[in-house]
Amino acid sequence: MHVVAALTDPADAALGEEQGADMAELRLDLTGGDFVRQVEQCRKNCSLPIIATLRSVDEGGRFSGSADEWAAAIAPVIPLVDYVDVEQRFARHAVLVRAAGKKIIASHHAGRMVPLSALFAMERELRAFGDIPKIIVTPATQDDVVELIAFTSAATKPVCTGVMGSEFRYARAILPLFGSELVYCSVGTPTAEGQYAVAEFKALQKMLAP
Repeated sequence: MHVVAALTDPADAALGEEQGADMAELRLDLTGGDFVRQVEQCRKNCSLPIIATLRSVDEGGRFSGSADEWAAAIAPVIPLVDYVDVEQRFARHAVLVRAAGKKIIASHHAGRMVPLSALFAMERELRAFGDIPKIIVTPATQDDVVELIAFTSAATKPVCTGVMGSEFRYARAILPLFGSELVYCSVGTPTAEGQYAVAEFKALQKMLAP
């Protein structure tokens, strides 16, 4: 399990590393400005592996362009990072990341709960073009959370699962115990509602560790 410091400002990368993060995610859709410059600053401020993410509006971000526009925007930073988050809708452009020898976090963020059978199908589809499938859902009930935990435990590894929103934020701390590879935490301004700060999660990790 790896703790990811999700950043809206590359200047916060050093603090994320200091607090114990294993990786840094630079949310390019939230940083603004020149993407290459943002990544270079992040690289300068920390020694952590960097994930470049340009999240679409439909999946909780601010990027509103087409798949081709996404590819054109992300292409200059691919050589500078270690991982690229590629949403399922942009899957045909995963070849750009592969050609550069970088790893892919193949993601899907749903504003609802996804049925258990569909979760397994989605995991297979994401793994077809990515190294780590990342499936984030929005539970409506505790039973939904239990289903997500069951899926996480049974799914082929590596896999990353999580929840959107703050109502069931405790699932963010529990899912890694059942095999979720990545847990996204905040440093500075949170990139998503319900995130734990890196320092908070590291304390929880210590308390919950078997």
